Amino acid sequence: MSDIKNLNPQCIWKNFHSLTQIPRPSGHLEKIQQFLLDFAKEVGVEAFIDPARNVVMRKPATAGMENRKGVILQAHMDMVPQKSPESTHNFETDPIETWIDGDWVKARNTTLGADNGLGVATIMAIMEAKDLRHGSIEALITADEETGMYGANDLPAGELHGDILLNLDSETWGKFVIGSAGGIDVTATLGYEEVDTDPEDAALRVTLKGFRGGHSGLEIHEGRANANKQMVRFVLEAIEECEARLASWHGGNMRNAIPFKAEVVLTMPKENVQAVKELVGEWRALIADEFKGIESGVEMFAEEVPAPQKQVPVEIQDNLVNAIYGCHDGVVRMIPSYPDVVETSSNLAIIDIEGGQASLKVLARSSREDMKDYIVRMLDGCFSMAGMKVETAGSYGGWDPNPDSEILHLLLKVYKELNGEDGIIQVDHAGLECSIILGKYPHLDVVSLGPTMKSPHTTTERAYIPSVAPFWALLKKALEEIPVK
Repeated sequence: MSDIKNLNPQCIWKNFHSLTQIPRPSGHLEKIQQFLLDFAKEVGVEAFIDPARNVVMRKPATAGMENRKGVILQAHMDMVPQKSPESTHNFETDPIETWIDGDWVKARNTTLGADNGLGVATIMAIMEAKDLRHGSIEALITADEETGMYGANDLPAGELHGDILLNLDSETWGKFVIGSAGGIDVTATLGYEEVDTDPEDAALRVTLKGFRGGHSGLEIHEGRANANKQMVRFVLEAIEECEARLASWHGGNMRNAIPFKAEVVLTMPKENVQAVKELVGEWRALIADEFKGIESGVEMFAEEVPAPQKQVPVEIQDNLVNAIYGCHDGVVRMIPSYPDVVETSSNLAIIDIEGGQASLKVLARSSREDMKDYIVRMLDGCFSMAGMKVETAGSYGGWDPNPDSEILHLLLKVYKELNGEDGIIQVDHAGLECSIILGKYPHLDVVSLGPTMKSPHTTTERAYIPSVAPFWALLKKALEEIPVK
């Protein structure tokens, strides 16, 4: 597990290893906050926790660099806590177990936390370095980015003093992000009075899993299967053809991750149990065929379980199933001026139906406010027709691209000098905190960059080792060449 401490550049990888030893799932950040404060004290830089629970560090300019524009280095401290079904990992107490697989750093049966641990580790490397030349540097390490960008949303005005913001939360080396999508959480809820299950009925728990899941912004365009949207197809046919009734539904567990697993409990007349089991087999084969080349590990199976005493009333059941079926999931459209980039999308992330309460949660994204409003109204219409209460929260705007950015052109120049090729300018569909920070500090010149990682928010998350050293070299040289005020 400690092998990653010896990777190049050691100053980043040793800090990343330290971060893997500190539990930091979203919503449980006390340990990582104290760790960062202790680190800052040890290396002799100012640090404090602000009212939004962000950690802020400040390092003065090196001698002769006091006239340079101030740089804010920004990353988020929390990580997505996903684990494989067989894992016993406790994200609130256990360290992440890392291993090296060729050119990749991976975690065993959990998310790795390279999103955004590598960004935080890079900030730590800069804060402790004694041999770098730079102007004044501030670090903004935000809280709970993954669950609603709460640290950025509550960032106090007037706290930061820099002129340039370098967000270290991008995931493809050589690409410089100058714009990103906004987003909003849409939650539909419905309370209902459960009804008694027929005492003569049997019950099956049906599980659909093995999908790749993934980041609902960066990977939404790849056509990966959404476990909730695939499960509803089977459920509707079981209801229509086998007299099945819905008792419970649980699918997905992260608002910004494509759900890779869904599980329902259905009741049915005992004489129809075999028919439902056969239907499960048919849908497993059909889904596997439909997603051939995209999803390779599809599992779908039924287990006999004791019949629950209560279930969803027929009318409510039908309305909920229709709403899930009709809910838009996936890409709405691409950006006309950037046809390879998703403009608007939605992800039916979480479904919980049981015990008289139904909750459906969707993360909608768009780089245009009018299209974000469009997808929200689309979802509202779908859920309202099912009698559900629809609420929105956590709205953040898109980040408008600025191709004339001074820091962008400096980074592109340095990248070409060091790598002998042109960097790529990109607009992302993933939500970045840059747009929120710009709303509070509109004067900032902003670019997002980072080393390469794949499949964040999943148990196959991995960091590409050969990308970290050139990323570090670029950042060091760029800090030396930051323009004067």
